[in-house]
Amino acid sequence: MDQENVEGNLDSSTSGNQGLLTANRGKFLIAAIVLISSLTYFAFMAFQSATVYYYTVGEINREASTQEGRIVRVSGKLVPDSFHRSEGSTVAHFSLTDGEYVMDAKHNGVLPDLFFNEHSEIILEGVHHTEKEFDSQNVIVKCPSKYVALSESE
Repeated sequence: MDQENVEGNLDSSTSGNQGLLTANRGKFLIAAIVLISSLTYFAFMAFQSATVYYYTVGEINREASTQEGRIVRVSGKLVPDSFHRSEGSTVAHFSLTDGEYVMDAKHNGVLPDLFFNEHSEIILEGVHHTEKEFDSQNVIVKCPSKYVALSESE
């Protein structure tokens, strides 16, 4: 009889361990699903907030004002003789063109050295207001290529 009691205790402890393992697997599975879902959500939100719409001067002129808190990028070239800055001010006013359309812009701060190069492409990051100057928060200047195509007459 002692043998039967020992075997009965072994059977009950084995089934108790299996129930405990199943419960732990369930908890682990739920925790893994919650963790993966959370990481996916945060990655999606980070990607959404990091996206910046990229326009040409002509495209931004056709668009309405940007939504509150929304940053856009506009690319173009500096219109010759359009740059001016008041004495003692850090706010610069200038115009960009894509070759067909022109857009007025302003930037408060230091401008990159290549800003005034006629071959440089200028990218402004900021807020677009309809019927007003583009309010630039950041200026990026793409370096002009060292290699410029020769004209056909040469």
